[in-house]
Amino acid sequence: MQNQNKVEQIIGKRIQKIRRAKGYTQQQFAEMIGLSTNYLSDIERGKSSARMDKLVLIINALDCTANDIFCDTLNNGHIIVSSQLNERIEKLKPKDRETAFAILEAFISKVE
Repeated sequence: MQNQNKVEQIIGKRIQKIRRAKGYTQQQFAEMIGLSTNYLSDIERGKSSARMDKLVLIINALDCTANDIFCDTLNNGHIIVSSQLNERIEKLKPKDRETAFAILEAFISKVE
């Protein structure tokens, strides 16, 4: 598994990405969950680890799952990513779904 600093950076970037997708500025989100902007910034940059209670607070406030935050750091995280991609593919129009499958099939055939 990755070294601790790398894991913290990955988790921090994932938190930042989800926060931005939800439309929160760092300051807004920090105020919303009762953290200092500096502490949130340190978490997002991987400079500090969030305590477990703060991490749960962040995940709940972002209305996401722990899988959304940790999928890039878990040994079996590809299962989560695969499941998320599958859900997205299922929502596509039939023609777009066929295209997505064709692209994946071509890629997998090439690397096998």
